[in-house]
Amino acid sequence: MSFHRYVALGDSFTEGVGDPDPARPNGLRGWADRVAEHLARETDDFGYANLAIRGRKLPAIIAEQVEPAIALKPDLVTIHGGGNDVLRPRVDLDGLATAYDEAIGRLTATGAKVVMFTIVDPGSSGIYAAVRGRMAIFNEWVREIAEKHDATIVDMWRMRTPDLPSHMDPDRMHLNSAGHQYMAIQVLDTLGVPHPLERLPVEPLAELRRREQLRENVRWTREFLGPWVHRRVTGRSSGDGLTPKHPTLERIG
Repeated sequence: MSFHRYVALGDSFTEGVGDPDPARPNGLRGWADRVAEHLARETDDFGYANLAIRGRKLPAIIAEQVEPAIALKPDLVTIHGGGNDVLRPRVDLDGLATAYDEAIGRLTATGAKVVMFTIVDPGSSGIYAAVRGRMAIFNEWVREIAEKHDATIVDMWRMRTPDLPSHMDPDRMHLNSAGHQYMAIQVLDTLGVPHPLERLPVEPLAELRRREQLRENVRWTREFLGPWVHRRVTGRSSGDGLTPKHPTLERIG
């Protein structure tokens, strides 16, 4: 299977936050770039666009990115959303599903191969445990929508790799470079595209004593959680003022 026009839609996950590369637009690489780099080697007329913007909730992804994506006439579309929605104090999961269903229908009607993602399982402890139920319900909607429209799913909820925590950025919200490489492999494998990509080596996480854990949690709260909450309270987003890093089809790699 080969693709010639790949368009990636979504939020920070697809933009590539956690996988820094100063030489690239927005200073990020990410799993979608990694997938596109490999696909570009398979055909001479390959083009790639990445319309994702960090901080975007699903309604904004649909409103801002779906029509521009369709206009690019892709034969492959990846779309990730919902993570920023389920973390809000209030969320209408059924309303999100209705909008997502309509958007995926529009994308698949173009004839493009559409790839969707479930949200990763945060587990029964930790900072995201309180919204684990929301995530599970949203993921069931994603599976139902994908089945209805014959879309492909990369099911992150079911990824139980023991060393997955070592693939997370220090902000505890995004993948690091090894995590983005791992996700690129998952996407290509799910599509059935042969590739030479291998997982990047990671250092095992250090086992911290109770006092060290508390100190690390205080640092994380100050550097990451506090600014995140402040943006929510003030109605701002980490993506304010940013533009898509690859707004039109271009070759990459």
